[in-house]
Amino acid sequence: MPNLQQRDIKYLNRDFASFKQALMNYAQTYFPNTFNDFTDADPGTMFIEMASYVGDVLSFYQDNQLQESFLIYAQEKENLLALAYALGYRPKVTATATVDMNVYQIVPNDGNGNPDFSYSLVIGKGTTINSVSSPNTSFITQDPVDFSFSSSADVTNVSAYQIDQTTGIVQYFLLQKEVNAIAGTTKSVQFAFGQPQKFQNITITDTNIIQITSAVDSNGNQWYEVPYLAQSTIFQEVSNTFINSPNTVQYGSEVPYILQLIKVPRRFVTRFTSNDTMDIEFGPGTLSVPDEVVVPNPNNVGLGLVDGIDKINMAYDPSNFLYTQDYGLAPSNTTITFNYLVGGGVGTNVPSNDVTNITSMNPVASTPNVSSLNQNMLSTVIQSVAFNNPTGSQGGGDGDTVNQLRTLTQASFPTQLRCVTLDDYAIRAMSLPSQLGTLAKVYVVQDQILNQSTDLVNSNPFALSMYVLAFDTNKNLTTANMALKTNLVTYLDEFRMKTDAITIKDAFYINITVNFDIVVLPSYNANEVLANCIVEMQDYFDIDNWQINQPIVISDLFSTLAQVKGVETIIDINIENISGTDQGYSPYGYDITGATRQGVIYPSVDPMCFEVRFPDTDIYGRVIKY
Repeated sequence: MPNLQQRDIKYLNRDFASFKQALMNYAQTYFPNTFNDFTDADPGTMFIEMASYVGDVLSFYQDNQLQESFLIYAQEKENLLALAYALGYRPKVTATATVDMNVYQIVPNDGNGNPDFSYSLVIGKGTTINSVSSPNTSFITQDPVDFSFSSSADVTNVSAYQIDQTTGIVQYFLLQKEVNAIAGTTKSVQFAFGQPQKFQNITITDTNIIQITSAVDSNGNQWYEVPYLAQSTIFQEVSNTFINSPNTVQYGSEVPYILQLIKVPRRFVTRFTSNDTMDIEFGPGTLSVPDEVVVPNPNNVGLGLVDGIDKINMAYDPSNFLYTQDYGLAPSNTTITFNYLVGGGVGTNVPSNDVTNITSMNPVASTPNVSSLNQNMLSTVIQSVAFNNPTGSQGGGDGDTVNQLRTLTQASFPTQLRCVTLDDYAIRAMSLPSQLGTLAKVYVVQDQILNQSTDLVNSNPFALSMYVLAFDTNKNLTTANMALKTNLVTYLDEFRMKTDAITIKDAFYINITVNFDIVVLPSYNANEVLANCIVEMQDYFDIDNWQINQPIVISDLFSTLAQVKGVETIIDINIENISGTDQGYSPYGYDITGATRQGVIYPSVDPMCFEVRFPDTDIYGRVIKY
């Protein structure tokens, strides 16, 4: 009998016909006298075909399992969901519409011809307004509305509402703000927990779930949703008051909230399933052993722990759940109430001026001394609150399809929130929520160190300088205050690479005036052409279009004016610096002439931004006649 190790065995056969042919060839080669009848009527052929069938089926499932483990080839929704969560993308089972709402209230005259802001209201987050044309479609506000606060990012517009026809005095003023709302309906469900279980799972069987809005247990403890259980901290916004932040309370009118980083041992993660329900998973920890016992602080190291066990020779990793409870607590002997938002779909896209029916609202006076107000007037003010959507809602639709899951997951993985490049830091800084302060401009560069012995400038690859500017209430550039910088530091610390050091610095802003001379074609109205040219210059120098260290290219100004209908020739364009805080301008002067090279006005070495402070007066022109 031939040696088994020397037999020629084929490993590339993957289908039924190939398996059958290989087995027949094998039998003919190594068992020519034992089996030589390969007709369909022979029982041996049956066994060969049955073996080929088993091989074909096993090859199919092996190929299928391998295919389903790769994102670009997977077809099963359950596998795509698992891959999406593993790569950092959160799938959607429904898409709900969003809309910017106008919110209104009236306030009385304070007796001096001004609005009495002591009657301004604070309307809490979660106000519900229904659509008129589609009564089953509700919109829920995502932020509180504070009429007593106004900034460039959250403006409180004031206008006359009711005027006494006899005296001509304004009796009531109308206050208007904007707030974002999303379509959905709030539901709640309760789950009871007994003995603690590690990584316990529960399922909310409802479908079309948009998000979990709150989770509170029967003991009053708040549970928080996190992207993954190893994330033990979350951002929390607190009012900028003396109690919460005594060092920044003076900036409360510009930065109403202070960002804090809090540790949340009670946390959970959510995952959608293939049938669109939601699984909720908790951590493995318990409260029986406090973290301080297994994670000693520097004052205890070397002295022994309270349980008498010396662990000075153990390496501690705060992300290692074998030694710490950094994956969160497991609920025990309590009942947790989950409030969640459901809805979405194409039906949530409603027309403009349609979301006006207030069904749930909790307004309170912004003044802390409510008893000093006229209660009848306060009641009138509260009843005057109105909502309206000037534009239609958009974004409602279905959840992610299989192809969308695949594509969006591939796009999400390389663009995760971790900051690596300079642009990553700039984008993340500009993503700071407006209620934490308004960043107008951000510019990030690598720190440079001057070597005094060689006069050479060396770059520190781990040190970055972030230059920032803010907006004042009139959307003019100003220096960022300490409260805004404090919020920025707290916010960036969760996203930066731990080896990176970031220094937040103030950029300069330079105010300029623009004047020009043009010649108008004979058949055009000179005043109208001049007005159009001024409008074009105002659009060109709109502060939203300018960044730190952006130069002024004079040829672009000539090109902009030349495109205005009726302009025959541009005689001259002159840029001048204007400064002086007494006139409302920047305190910094700048040598425009010295900074001009070949028709380009360059910024200074120290990062700065050009700004036309008052476009209505700082941009002017003349019509020259030959």
